[in-house]
Amino acid sequence: MHECILYKSLKGKSVQCFACNHRCIIKENYSGICGVRKNIEGKLCLLVYGVIISENIDPIEKKPLFNFLPHTNTYSIGTIGCNFKCDFCQNYGISQVKEIIGKKISAQEIVKRALKSGCKSISYTYNEPTIFAEFVKEIAVLAKEKGLKNILVTNGYMTKECMDFLGDYIDAMNIDLKSLNEDFYRKLCKSKLSPVLETIKYAYKKGIHIEITTLLIPGENDSEKELKEIVKFISGISREIPWHISRFFPMYKMKNKDVTSIGSLRKAEEIGKKYLKYVYVGNVW
Repeated sequence: MHECILYKSLKGKSVQCFACNHRCIIKENYSGICGVRKNIEGKLCLLVYGVIISENIDPIEKKPLFNFLPHTNTYSIGTIGCNFKCDFCQNYGISQVKEIIGKKISAQEIVKRALKSGCKSISYTYNEPTIFAEFVKEIAVLAKEKGLKNILVTNGYMTKECMDFLGDYIDAMNIDLKSLNEDFYRKLCKSKLSPVLETIKYAYKKGIHIEITTLLIPGENDSEKELKEIVKFISGISREIPWHISRFFPMYKMKNKDVTSIGSLRKAEEIGKKYLKYVYVGNVW
């Protein structure tokens, strides 16, 4: 456990977290929506500080990042928990876990392992890095000193305060833009769309390399109208922002859905290329 930085104290030992845009008001002995930021005696504590559940050496293209340090490996770590509750989560085995599990490791050791492995970067991935932002910051500062780049693979729901807290230590982000429909986010993710759009714009403004991923779910976000809205939003920021179209596989609470067809993916790719310079289709072999 470790006291968080991204919060403020309220009356009666309650606290308000502002790592993400849920801005949870948390009573004593309770956790926020993410499940890992807990109010202990009036202090917000990060239960997964120095605890990771997943650790791998991945091709950077797996994040996916295609236009940042291509053909290099990235040292990837993740914890448990998430601030979204997506019915279609492709990684629910760790993101929706209710108990704190994993192995203890220091920021120094993570950086040491990344360097030893020959990786050029560290990726905070597998689950939502916003919820363990304070641990990300400690690692990222050390990584930067050693010449390593830092990458967030994120749903984009962090606050502006969180973005500024991580500041100049984040070099690249892959941000999920799951839909351009507010109802989609409310119904299927238990969140809101507008903060994600603001994060994308703010990250670009800060000069962070960004790439966008959309998981294409049959019947939910794959209409021609919605796809055009997504790529028009991205191109409105910059035609140079890469867009990754990812194939959905039935998972978690949406096992009744079909796998995304190759035809749907190709149609999305065709639409994307009318507006964007870089369009990539993923999860297809």
